[in-house]
Amino acid sequence: MKAVLIASLAVLAFAGCAEKEQTASGIKSDSASFQGTSRQFVAPGWKPGDRASWEQQLKVRTVQGQNDYAKVP
Repeated sequence: MKAVLIASLAVLAFAGCAEKEQTASGIKSDSASFQGTSRQFVAPGWKPGDRASWEQQLKVRTVQGQNDYAKVP
């Protein structure tokens, strides 16, 4: 009886160690980031669909406010 109890506890303990398979099941119709969304989220000076304009806006954001190292006195 003890052997069955120990075996069942071992099975339950090791069952939690198995990792479930992860598969990609997201939206298949994603577009590139620089294509943009609706007009209400567009930053001033950025033209949706223009990759060079998108990269320029990312550089501006990095320098003006999103770079924590620039904020340190």
